[in-house]
Amino acid sequence: MTPTTNLPVLTGELCQLRSLTLADAPSLQRHADDPAVATNLFEGFPSPYTLAEAQRWCGGMCREPAFGNVWGIAVASEVIGCVSVRPDTGWMRCNAEVGYWIGQAHWRRGIASEALGLVSDWAWANLPEVTRLYAPIFARNAGSQAVARRCGYQLEGVLRQSLIKNGQVIDRALWARYRNA
Repeated sequence: MTPTTNLPVLTGELCQLRSLTLADAPSLQRHADDPAVATNLFEGFPSPYTLAEAQRWCGGMCREPAFGNVWGIAVASEVIGCVSVRPDTGWMRCNAEVGYWIGQAHWRRGIASEALGLVSDWAWANLPEVTRLYAPIFARNAGSQAVARRCGYQLEGVLRQSLIKNGQVIDRALWARYRNA
């Protein structure tokens, strides 16, 4: 399944989710260039996160099919992070992976929970084949697991020694939410 070309704006009480533009690159770079953010994101997430990386991401890389549907998380019109939903393909097409991150200055305010909730609701309404949304979260990341739990995701299990980050093998917690649960 290919990503939606024109993502809708999703508005909550704390944040707005919208397509990224090149003008978002400076604020995105400022929030992404933080080791505390990068430590719990996939191995390919740049650290340091330069303005050139942010411009590449906001200028079009975020719309590549491999990343699914990506929204910028905006607070007071400043992009402070991203949230995405990426449908699986083939015989696994009833699943979609969700991912999210926000800058450390905005942690513990309910913004990530609202963003994940908005994207989850969007997925149920717009991806009719999807019956399961899942979030693979680094097991050491208690904050991100709390976000998933608040949004109705359930812990399916811990995948021991299932990924490498910065040369270290670590565990992942797999959280999921189901359409008919």
